[in-house]
Amino acid sequence: MTLADTVRQDLVSAMRSGEKDRVGALRLVLSELQKAAKEGGDDELAVLRRERKRRLESASAFRDAGRDELARGEEAEARIIENYLPAELPDDSVRAIVAAAVAETGAQSPKDMGQVMKLAMAAVDGRADGRRVSALVREALAH
Repeated sequence: MTLADTVRQDLVSAMRSGEKDRVGALRLVLSELQKAAKEGGDDELAVLRRERKRRLESASAFRDAGRDELARGEEAEARIIENYLPAELPDDSVRAIVAAAVAETGAQSPKDMGQVMKLAMAAVDGRADGRRVSALVREALAH
């Protein structure tokens, strides 16, 4: 069963139980998954990550504008999307991946960050946010 099928089943379940907020979020996610499939994109997790990131960025913008109720709605949608993503790696695991990437590339300074990020992001395979990995790479290369 594909991720889109799982979302579709959860959407039907949410409609039956009258969860309006969840229905709205799942409809948007399902729409994006179907659109990506039509366009030939087969990485459903990438679609979910992108949608979660959009919600979190929107929430931040709403908070900055003093619209806390809208920010809470966006954050709630992001949490719904997170349920379909694999669990995030703990910082210790990400640090180990970054250390291995630094060792493999022979990186010495922050100038080598691009090479390290390329390897590290491939290794975390979407199980850690890029900003988190970037911060840990900066930390590792600063020493």
